Amino acid sequence: MSAAEPTLDRLYTRHSHWLKAVVYRRVGCAETSADLVQDVFMRLLGKAAMPVMDEPRAYLARIAHGLLIDFRRRQALERSWLERLRSLPEADMPSPEEHLQIVEALARIDALLDGLNPRVRRVFLLSRLEGRSYPLIAAQLNVSLSTVEKDMAQALRHCYRVLMG
Repeated sequence: MSAAEPTLDRLYTRHSHWLKAVVYRRVGCAETSADLVQDVFMRLLGKAAMPVMDEPRAYLARIAHGLLIDFRRRQALERSWLERLRSLPEADMPSPEEHLQIVEALARIDALLDGLNPRVRRVFLLSRLEGRSYPLIAAQLNVSLSTVEKDMAQALRHCYRVLMG
């Protein structure tokens, strides 16, 4: 490796403070920005070989941007889940461990369904998470039964492609 090629420790030393400042401007929390920057470098650590970077800051910022999008999506899912919890009786409240497992499962489902058009995504969620029948979904969304069937087929193909790489 030549002196010009970045090593992980060199990248971290030269760019982590800058990247924390960039991420901080977007999240407004020092701890969250530090965690996200740490995740950027963990992603690089997980690679078999250090990628070639003509512009290290642009490369690091692109990874951070993707992690920030994931972070915000997870926050939105968690807020939605907490809203749902408020309507449950105390006896039905999940334990803290169950809560974490549910939020993580929702985040995995959200990532799995990323890229689907909103109606197809909604059809899938109504069917698989809420257990609604296709005729009920069709009535709720004001579409034909055939459309619901096609949307479900599209969602399942998409999930299969994502899961199988």
